[in-house]
Amino acid sequence: MPWNSQFFRATLLKFRTLINHRFSNRTNLLVLVTVLAACVVILGVTTAFLLTPANYDEDYLDQQPVDASADIFRHPLTGVAIDTPFENIPQVYAVMIENSSDAWPLSGIEDAFLVIEAPVEAGIPRFEAFFANDMQVNKIGPVRSARPYYLDWNDELSGLYAHVGGSPEALDLIAEYDTLDLNEFSQGEYFWRDTARRAAPHNVYTSTELLHEGLDELKPEQAAYDSWQFKLDAPFDVDPLSIVIDWGQGELYDVTWVYQPEINQYLRLQGNQVVETQDGDQVLANNVVVMATNITVIDSLGRRQITTVGDGDALVVQDGRMILGRWQKTERTERLRFYTTAGEELAMNAGTTWIAVVPSLNRVESFINSP
Repeated sequence: MPWNSQFFRATLLKFRTLINHRFSNRTNLLVLVTVLAACVVILGVTTAFLLTPANYDEDYLDQQPVDASADIFRHPLTGVAIDTPFENIPQVYAVMIENSSDAWPLSGIEDAFLVIEAPVEAGIPRFEAFFANDMQVNKIGPVRSARPYYLDWNDELSGLYAHVGGSPEALDLIAEYDTLDLNEFSQGEYFWRDTARRAAPHNVYTSTELLHEGLDELKPEQAAYDSWQFKLDAPFDVDPLSIVIDWGQGELYDVTWVYQPEINQYLRLQGNQVVETQDGDQVLANNVVVMATNITVIDSLGRRQITTVGDGDALVVQDGRMILGRWQKTERTERLRFYTTAGEELAMNAGTTWIAVVPSLNRVESFINSP
């Protein structure tokens, strides 16, 4: 039952109407007591739905084995099975990609192994899309400007951070943190502007080939980062759940992740439309995570301050299930991880993960897929 169900709102409306009648007779009072009791029951059921893992039982974690088989190697970023382990772990590229409607359709976002979606000015979400140097993506963008909190997620992966300028605080922190940096304003040779299709500032693009070249110029030390735990897919075929994320900016930016049972992935819709990139590709994820953290507006331009280090509530959506858990990041450069409420690390399905950063899990509503 969705949190904002019509029945629940109708019940509350009836409750308010009875109060306005000031219990004019004994019958109304009895009805009021009945309605109040119903509200308590519905609220309890609804709260339980939202705040406990849907379809959860103790056996679920038994279906989340970390694949530690000696004859199977996994890519340290995607978890996809590989023939032999890497001699050196892949370098990561993190690219800032805008998500305002002026930028649609986007390019390359469907190929990222990880995307972190967090609000910037006006509350519109912006993407930090992560690629590895063993990937080939010919067009990524539109590339936009840096914000401080994205640096913390980039630096946990020793990432090359690609952007077009940034807020004053972000640019200062890039220098302070010694972040591996690729800024179009000073290193324009690793970007291009598609002026035939788009007007500025929605027309800056890059590619993994150009990011490779930028990395060669910077000659960084070997990347160092920890991997997540990965597991075998375990699709749940009884009332699988999909989710809607309310970004608070109207229907245009609200996101729906619709579970696709035949492939055990989630299809992204935005503004009630299936998202397609400039190449006509759809956006799919093997894991969708919603993490709640403190988000505050810090200036007249609407810039945000987002807490990235610490812990908080999270929902991990995979295999048609929604699992209530916790996110944790112990240090700025330590890996963001997700745990059950009992403190066990949640393993991810191999493939692509999308993380939405919101002020409250109340922004999430789930629904059962129709057959």
